Amino acid sequence: MAKSNYVPLFETKQVIGRIFFRCIAASIFLGICFIVMYRVMFFPVGGKAERWTWIGLFLSELWFCLYWFFTTVSRWNSVYRLPYIDRLSQRFGKELPGIDIFVCTADPLMEPPSMVVNTVLSVMAYDYPPEKLSIYLSDDGGSDLTFYAMLEAANFSKTWLPFCKKLKVEPTSPEAYFRTASEPVNAEWLSVKVNLILISCTHIV
Repeated sequence: MAKSNYVPLFETKQVIGRIFFRCIAASIFLGICFIVMYRVMFFPVGGKAERWTWIGLFLSELWFCLYWFFTTVSRWNSVYRLPYIDRLSQRFGKELPGIDIFVCTADPLMEPPSMVVNTVLSVMAYDYPPEKLSIYLSDDGGSDLTFYAMLEAANFSKTWLPFCKKLKVEPTSPEAYFRTASEPVNAEWLSVKVNLILISCTHIV
């Protein structure tokens, strides 16, 4: 029999502490049973006001018990999903839909061009088929500074995108990456960082 090439897109894991949660839920359920027994066994036989007050309290308690029951049942067998994002393109590489991403900006003073450029470059470096990914920048302010920053970013992307793909860079925002990454002894790494610094200086000037 041929070996299947099927690989799961996610892994299901059980939440830690389920036994402790179930013990607490069981103790609460036991307390609810005692409350119901008390309300039924000691129903007042006196005045009309006492009976209606007792019934009102009993109904409100039943309502909250019902709410507790449904919330507890939904958490009884809690699990979480661990996705394997890299396997999505392996299985559905030819079937993935085209995606349009819009990055909006308006004021180059409130939203510095360097921040806009880092956002655009970060989106462009997504692990997604490049022929199916389109990025648009909507500049409501029509800033010349943002326009020239994007021209510089277009040139820098020719270096940045292959760099991200080759080294599987995370995060894909240049500024965030170089702020947190440790400096390796690598000429390519230093070259990319120098280019980014030059672009940032150009935006400031």
